[in-house]
Order: sequence, then C-alpha cells, then structure tokens
Amino acid sequence: MRSKFHILSLFAAVAALIGTASAAFADGRAEPWQLNFQAPATPVMEQVVNLHDILLYISFAVSIFVLALLILVVLRFNRKSNPTPSKRSHHTMLEVAWTVAPILILVVIAIPSFRLIYFEDKVEEADLTIKAVGHQWYWSYEYPDNGNFGFVSNLLEGDALPEGGHRLLEVDNRVVVPVGQTVRLLITSEDVLHSFAMPSFGVKMDAVPGRLNETWFRVEKPGVYYGQCSEICGIRHGFMPIVIEARAEGEFNNWVTEAQGKFARVDQDGDVRVALASR
Repeated sequence: MRSKFHILSLFAAVAALIGTASAAFADGRAEPWQLNFQAPATPVMEQVVNLHDILLYISFAVSIFVLALLILVVLRFNRKSNPTPSKRSHHTMLEVAWTVAPILILVVIAIPSFRLIYFEDKVEEADLTIKAVGHQWYWSYEYPDNGNFGFVSNLLEGDALPEGGHRLLEVDNRVVVPVGQTVRLLITSEDVLHSFAMPSFGVKMDAVPGRLNETWFRVEKPGVYYGQCSEICGIRHGFMPIVIEARAEGEFNNWVTEAQGKFARVDQDGDVRVALASR
C-alpha cells in the first residue's frame, strides 16, 4: 500500500512540474528546467503544440508496442523456452500487417502536418506590415504602413542591462505590435544568412541576402516575447536577440506616434541605411 502511495506521489509531482513548466511563461521566454514548449501566443504556435502532442501519443504507443513485442520474443523464443525453433520463414498476413500499419500511421501524421504547413504558409489579409533585416550582428525593423520609419535593435549588455532584465535577451528598441491584429513579417538580410526565430509565435524564417521571405503572426494576448537569431552567422551569433512587445491597439497607436518622431524615416527607394541614421 505504501509503495502504491509513493508511486502516485511521484506521478503527481511530475505532473505538477510539467504543468508549471508549461504555464509559467507570461513573458514569452524559456525558463530554467523547462520541460515543454513556451506557452503559445499565436494561432500558429497553438497548432504546433497540438501537432506535437498528437505525435507524442503516437510515438509513445508505437514504442510501447515494440517493447512488448521484444519482451515477448525474449521470453517465448529463447533457447530454454523454445529448444526446437519453427522452420517457418514467411507469414503473408503478418507481412501485410507490418507493411500496412506504418503506412496508416504515416497517413494519420501527414494529414495534420500538411494542414499546419499550409496554415503557416498562407499569409492572411494583414493589418500591418513589418520588415525585419538581419545584420552582423543586430536586427533593424521598418514600419512601412505606419509612417515608413525604421530603427535598429541592439543587445543590451553590462551596465546597460536594466534591473531584472534577461541577460542576452534584452534590446534597446523593441518591436511593438497590436494585440489581435495580423502582422505580415517580411524578412531579409544585408550581409549573411540569419534566421528570425520567435518560439512562442511558432515563427522561424531564414533571412537571406537578396531575398524577401514572408510569414505572419497574430499575438492573442499582451506581453513581451523573446527570440534570437537561430542561424550561425558569425562570432556574435549568440548576441542577436529579438524582442516583440504586444500592446492593446490604443497603446500601439500612441507608440507609433512617438516612434514617428523618434526614429528615422526610410526613403522612397527603401534604403535601410537612412532608417539606421539614428543608431
């Protein structure tokens, strides 16, 4: 009885730990001892988490089934239990079963996988557009639909890091977006390959020189969300954080008004260097 109580207590502790790791990420960043994804902040990430859960159940079931077969083979077909082995080399139904079963499993996996891929790839009618440009080693952003201004976003290090700030994640100028609105994100690079990755958004897109890649997101709740460049782009690859702050629509409009006066404008030719004049 005591052993059963200990087992139940262990399962309860693990479940509580997993629940804490899944729900305690209000600021959209990874936590020490995290066991699961960051809490999803967009519809895309919600579907990524759902697909992950489906695959986890399927993988667990397949692993248990294979383990049970291995145990059965070890117990029933060892030399002691089965001194005279069968001479049979083929079993038609068994061969059909172990061919058809994996196909059915792959079909079950493929349907939600393709649905998610198309959902990620289809950019809905956007409420605003933001252009992200990768540089060695920082990001710059442009708001063509809100006054065509742009700014640089640099890592805060040393004494510049605010009290309570997250080391290697904080920046001087955050990207600000309105909650509940669809954002079209255009991503490119000025020099080498970078990668714009925001885990809680389900966004990870390469920034390629000379190419404009497109994705989208819609943040469902206010908060500050952290990401990083996930392409090995040089010696300061680990110092290219991305910080996106989601605000209510009224607060976002106030920020846009301030930003139009604070940051440089982009010229008609889209010259990024003009936008970076205030760096």
